[in-house]
Amino acid sequence: MANVKITKNGPYLVTGGVPLAEQIIETDSRGGSESWREGHTYEHQASYALCRCGGSAKKPFCDGTHARNGFDGTETASREPYNEQASAQDGPGSLALLDADKLCAFARFCDPNGQVWNQIENTDDPEVRANFLRQVGNCPAGRLVAWDKEAGKAIEPHLPVSIGLIEDPVQDCSGPVWLRGGITVTSSDGFEYEKRNRVTLCRCGESSNKPFCDGTHASMKFKAK
Repeated sequence: MANVKITKNGPYLVTGGVPLAEQIIETDSRGGSESWREGHTYEHQASYALCRCGGSAKKPFCDGTHARNGFDGTETASREPYNEQASAQDGPGSLALLDADKLCAFARFCDPNGQVWNQIENTDDPEVRANFLRQVGNCPAGRLVAWDKEAGKAIEPHLPVSIGLIEDPVQDCSGPVWLRGGITVTSSDGFEYEKRNRVTLCRCGESSNKPFCDGTHASMKFKAK
């Protein structure tokens, strides 16, 4: 089973033979986040340790720097299920937008075409609905979720069980560790966070919402290369 174990003030220990590859934000002509492109694919390993302090000389893998640079990896994020953290915005018909803003990883797929918070009001238009579902589904952190009120469940994109290392050329920085397809995340004290289709974990070491990304990598221009 795919699992990421968060070690105390140390790396993410990945088990279960999870594929690892760069995932690059592709933009439209105006610089808006549009789609994902897969970059470098790493050699398959049954298990590996990913740096989370931001200081490894062997990124994305841990080289023990956390033990020398005083990294504080204390987990401060809420342990409540996503639906209890999120606010809801109703659209016409059965569609709603859920938003847990503390999980924002600053990938900006929410912005094009007038922003998803405005689009939800007009999702009775098929073109607007299609853009809305695509943009919300591309949010790597799962901050944003399209919710089917009649079915009582999320409308989620199909994602393979894998880990992406986000690269953001427009912001000229490296982004978080993107867990895809439902990977178990176990805290350093043994707590299992809610398993979700889309989750982003901090890899710059500076998030105030550890273990999750809060977008700090963009303001500090974190570079993994």
